[in-house]
Amino acid sequence: MDELLRAAVPFAPLIGMAPPMRLAMQGRDLGPLAATLLRRVRDHPDDANGLLDASIVLQLLGQPDAAMLLQQRALGLQTSYALPASAPEMVVLVIMGPGELMWNTPVELLLEDAGVSLELLYLTADHPWPETVPLHDAMLVAMAESDANRALLQRLAEAVPDWPRPVINTPERIAALSRDSVSTLLAGADGVAMPPTWRSARGAVRDEGYPCIIRPTDSHAGRDLALLTHGGELRQYLAEVDAAEFYLSPFVDYRSEDGLYRKYRIALIDGQPFISHLGISSHWMIHYLNAGMEHSAAKRAEEADRMHDFDSGFALRHAAAIRQIHQRAGLDYLTIDCAETADGQLLVFEIGTAMAVHAMDDEQLFPYKQPAMRKLFAAFRRMLDSRRR
Repeated sequence: MDELLRAAVPFAPLIGMAPPMRLAMQGRDLGPLAATLLRRVRDHPDDANGLLDASIVLQLLGQPDAAMLLQQRALGLQTSYALPASAPEMVVLVIMGPGELMWNTPVELLLEDAGVSLELLYLTADHPWPETVPLHDAMLVAMAESDANRALLQRLAEAVPDWPRPVINTPERIAALSRDSVSTLLAGADGVAMPPTWRSARGAVRDEGYPCIIRPTDSHAGRDLALLTHGGELRQYLAEVDAAEFYLSPFVDYRSEDGLYRKYRIALIDGQPFISHLGISSHWMIHYLNAGMEHSAAKRAEEADRMHDFDSGFALRHAAAIRQIHQRAGLDYLTIDCAETADGQLLVFEIGTAMAVHAMDDEQLFPYKQPAMRKLFAAFRRMLDSRRR
């Protein structure tokens, strides 16, 4: 395990997200890597790279509280980190915000072995912003929409108009991607079905009709997401979930004729759609990792077919909806979690910039994914090249 050897070296270069995430996707035990990094930062508490790497690994191990403490210590030492390419062809300045992995676009996963060096710059409310930044060919705003990032995005938006290099994903457009704002943004879009979403403080949550979906604001990956069918369930949910504000929206039953739910993750790159995955499940709340794809040859065969015919099938059927989403969102890179309704509309669950898009699934089980993901990654790289000047 090369990462384990690197992790043992004090003040070694940053490992980053991709190597430990690949180990996790392979089912490898990240415990030894975490232990090595924790020993390293215990002995060298001013090792910022070690602290940030330890934070990433602990997040992947499901220990967010300890991870955030280590990240805070790392950013207290320095806010700029480098992930150099072995043979760099361009340099991208990546503007990050503090917080969990899903609060920033996972740029590393899109650019592995792409000849792009990344300069990661964390902007926080607690530390002065730098007067100078590393030399770069383009700047990508990876900081995703969230309550925690809202003030940072607004402040960053003031600097972008005078930025001397091309800016990918402008902060004011990212800030408009809250769940309630997106449902308003896409209202009336051709071919798009997205139920209205409203935001409510805990004390103001009321019965608004059932079935409905509820989740805390800034909740991701299905954390504390629930389907409610009557008022008793709402009261029980509020008693169990400690959050100040929630998003609520009507539930749309998107089951196919065979009784299964199908959820697509699509990346829009300069408005062109690329499939990242298709999750198929008997449960309405689909996350690819809990859909049981690895246990079903039939599900994998269907996903392979949808990846193979994506351009002539799904993308063509929903071309008008995809075009409307791109025009209204106004972002260079965007991800969409969506499904298809019985009447042929594109049912949008969420659009954002920080959903995981990667090529780390087992190649023996999912050999069909590699061509699709290489196509997506190549388009992302071309988008970066087109912004250079």
